[in-house]
Amino acid sequence: MSKSLKRVTAALDAAGLTAEIREMPAETRTAQQAADAAGCLLDQILKSIIFRGEDSGTAILFMTAGGNQVDPAKASALSGERLGKADAGLIRAQTGFAIGGVAPVGHISPIQSFLDPRLLDFPVIWAAAGTPRHIFAVDPAILHRISGAQLADFIR
Repeated sequence: MSKSLKRVTAALDAAGLTAEIREMPAETRTAQQAADAAGCLLDQILKSIIFRGEDSGTAILFMTAGGNQVDPAKASALSGERLGKADAGLIRAQTGFAIGGVAPVGHISPIQSFLDPRLLDFPVIWAAAGTPRHIFAVDPAILHRISGAQLADFIR
């Protein structure tokens, strides 16, 4: 088991969750790949979009439904700073995850995060479990609670 997958499993266990983590036969780097693999709707996939805060230099996480797109102006207003593209190095340094496997929990450093209310429309959503080949199912209300993310409108 990879270090990333172990961190996600430990974070879920610490929150008292027994999550179904699935290893997929192919990558689930995109929301559509994950939805196809999980056999669910595209919007039941939690998509992790990370920007670089231009003032703070830190990663800022926006967790949105798979079919939605982040509105950069709304995201910037929420974060309180100008946002730019986060590179793979910043993402790995702050979250401990590679692009395509960024989980909503189990980060190696604290991260400012926001959650798309659309995800709460479903009884179950699927999120990356720390690798591009692992996903887990979770009640979105519980994920909201354990992730510490702020519920906010930041989509187009």
